[in-house]
Amino acid sequence: MEMPAPDAAILSRKDKIIARLAKELPADALIHDPAETRAYECDALTAYRCPPLAVVLPASTAEVSAVLRICHEERVPVVPRGAGTSLAGGALPTADSVILGVARMNDVLETDYANRFIRVQTGRTNLSVTGAVEEEGFFYAPDPSSQLACAIAGNIAMNSGGAHCLKYGVTTNNLLGATVVLMDGSVVELGGAHLDAGGLDLLGVICGSEGQLGVVTEATLRILRQPEGARPLLMGFSSNEVAGACVSDIIKAGLLPVAIEFMDRPCIRACEDFAHAGYPDVEALLIVEVEGSAAEIDEQLGLIKQIAATHNPDELRESGSAEESALIWKGRKSAFGAMGQINDYICLDGTIPVSELPRVLKGIGDLSKAYGLGVANVFHAGDGNMHPLILFDANAPGELEKAEALGADILTLCVEAGGCLTGEHGVGVEKRDLMAAQYAPEDMEAQMRVKDVFDPDWLLNPAKVFPLETSASRRPAMAAE
Repeated sequence: MEMPAPDAAILSRKDKIIARLAKELPADALIHDPAETRAYECDALTAYRCPPLAVVLPASTAEVSAVLRICHEERVPVVPRGAGTSLAGGALPTADSVILGVARMNDVLETDYANRFIRVQTGRTNLSVTGAVEEEGFFYAPDPSSQLACAIAGNIAMNSGGAHCLKYGVTTNNLLGATVVLMDGSVVELGGAHLDAGGLDLLGVICGSEGQLGVVTEATLRILRQPEGARPLLMGFSSNEVAGACVSDIIKAGLLPVAIEFMDRPCIRACEDFAHAGYPDVEALLIVEVEGSAAEIDEQLGLIKQIAATHNPDELRESGSAEESALIWKGRKSAFGAMGQINDYICLDGTIPVSELPRVLKGIGDLSKAYGLGVANVFHAGDGNMHPLILFDANAPGELEKAEALGADILTLCVEAGGCLTGEHGVGVEKRDLMAAQYAPEDMEAQMRVKDVFDPDWLLNPAKVFPLETSASRRPAMAAE
């Protein structure tokens, strides 16, 4: 007797999910071949990898809504992904999850120079936002080092900053509105083309939520007039601690440079070899940039030089041309890549009060010696957002684990100094087990109750931010990594 062909009811769970997604998306927007999904098995934190069940690449808010509605009905976890530049494992999949990438959503939707905003799809890269408005004399202020590649979606998820955040703020200070798709597929509009929308600050809740609450598909961003002029100053010092004390004194004096960036000797040499920026041969280097008219720049730099002189700098040198300024910033922006050419490393981003820079830099040096692992420092000194790079050999057994232990001690040091675990990279999987170092159980419970409201089934970006044992009761079937 001939058996009837199997119907949809007995298809495997994966086949059913793929079949439903395929009805809503173009063929090239759905990837489920295991060989092809491996391209999405990790983000820039490459120490951890897990191929997803499938990858979807929608091109519109409507397609994102359809994907989330299906995954909600099928109880499939979804991991939002911008450009995959996260250094904290923020876009790391679980084996049962669908990666939702926004890379194809990169259009400019509206530009309003009179009211100083631009509305874009969030797959657009950070630098290309400025590229869309610079001919009219405007720019988008947040400028993370990965701005050539990173997407606005990820910037919003992690509340990214950048070198110029000291004066212009981070993403949350430049985000006016957002279109957000919730896990059940419903679409909500938050904020708009104006400052300080009335009611609850839900936009502030979404910005920095690491893809835990919804998928941001469109963003209204503040754009600013290009400054009349800008000039960086290089200041070289004999030690990290002295450079840190100089930063503290600049801020204490009430001065507001547009940027204060720090590099120590290992980073200086790597960046100089890569970019040939003309950096001095010193133990620690500050790049201090100010903006304004020529007279304003001269006055500000004069005051900053007076403060630097009290710390006996090895070198004080102003940029003499636009070309030299571009090289100085090329070197700084290339720091992570330049270090990656010569060593494996883990990049942290603990944030501390600026007044604590000398003590924490010394503490990092002491921990580095105790663990026998090198640490290179490059960071946004003006707002205390540190980026220690822990150097290790990924091929040597036990070295990764030792580097992670050193990283945990450095981040704990930042918290003990009155700071926090992350400034712009996010918690992701990298720091989730350290959350207890900063937050009491009651604090984490309050945060998880917010997620309960937006994503009751805990399907969005599983296994991130909160320690697994703390969040396990929220989603009993949470996938093991």
